Amino acid sequence: MNRLSLTLSRGVDQVTGVALGPYQSAVIRIGFAGTWLLFLLREFPHRHELYGPTGPWGWNLAKQLTADNQAFTVLLWSHGRLWFELCYTLAVLASAALALGWRTRTASLLFMVGVLSLQNRSVFVGDGGDNVLHLMSIYLVFTRCGQVWSLDARRAAHAAAARARGERVPADLAGPALWAVLGLALVIAMGTGRFDNGWQIPVLLWTAWAGLGLWWAVGRWTARQGPRLLLDVIANVLHNGALAVIMAEACLIYATAGWYKVQGSRWQDGTAVYYPLHLDYFSPWPGLADLMSSSGTIMMIVTYGTVAVQVAFPFTLFNRRVKNALLVVMMAEHTVIAVVLGLPFFSLAMIAADAVFLPTSFLRRLGDLAARARGRLARSPGRVVPAPRPTEESTADHVGFTA
Repeated sequence: MNRLSLTLSRGVDQVTGVALGPYQSAVIRIGFAGTWLLFLLREFPHRHELYGPTGPWGWNLAKQLTADNQAFTVLLWSHGRLWFELCYTLAVLASAALALGWRTRTASLLFMVGVLSLQNRSVFVGDGGDNVLHLMSIYLVFTRCGQVWSLDARRAAHAAAARARGERVPADLAGPALWAVLGLALVIAMGTGRFDNGWQIPVLLWTAWAGLGLWWAVGRWTARQGPRLLLDVIANVLHNGALAVIMAEACLIYATAGWYKVQGSRWQDGTAVYYPLHLDYFSPWPGLADLMSSSGTIMMIVTYGTVAVQVAFPFTLFNRRVKNALLVVMMAEHTVIAVVLGLPFFSLAMIAADAVFLPTSFLRRLGDLAARARGRLARSPGRVVPAPRPTEESTADHVGFTA
């Protein structure tokens, strides 16, 4: 009984006392934000046809659909071209800010608003990866995804070093300014009746806005550690729960895809992969597709291998070595899909989802390699400027509106 109580106590302490998977949450933050940013930049010349008021999926059709399904989108708040350009630009900036880890709490909210607004405006634009981005943009709001590999962590580390030297840390002005602007925007939207297509997203935005203000106020004006510790516990529980949901979502995607494939006759006879290789829409490199499909043995191996990997993946999580080996296979498969079938953003989204299962030791080595490469690029005459390794102190949230 005592052993069980000790195990439960350790489990509770781990879930509430620390935000687990800082490197995993950072890599999925960078992965999803970077994928959406690249997509928006790639489609910038075609943005009006895809999401603008002059697109084939017209204004009236979009209004009717969102009125029925209660989907959230700010693009339908105005029919003007200027409003669309402003929303698209803000979506690009929010994606860049989240990928860089600048004000990640606020950036994650704006990133979610940008993803939902554009995707819900034109629901028929996408290749499957948009569904993953749609869900993950919501889950990222609940994570503390700026603990490492972010401008927020770098700023927190510099502030901690200044405190250790006895220096005065300048007051944070950008965070409260962002909070005030977003609060004003929410008040205007609420006052003008813009939030009339459902209550979930408005409630989430208001709750996050109030939570950010409370976090900053407690850290700024409360000397006692109790309130701050309570907020840390709440943030850690939300982060760890969201990270578990992201993992479960990735497993669910692969499991359902694999078991549905098992039921298909083309997957059963080993010919399913052959057909998309000969569709013009999925053949950016016809010669490469012809080369792959010229061998029936290769087609059969790829078809059966795809099903086997997807069905088996959730069960491999119980064995670290098998899981890591299968991750390599799945990421390689998505890379091939990106090149051969011309689905780069679908593949990037799925690789980002897979990255949540990468081992911490590998991610740390990857970060060290990136830091050394950055040091070589920033080389000055006679010395190399080293990049500081994230520490426990630097990854904590020392001030509000940071990670």
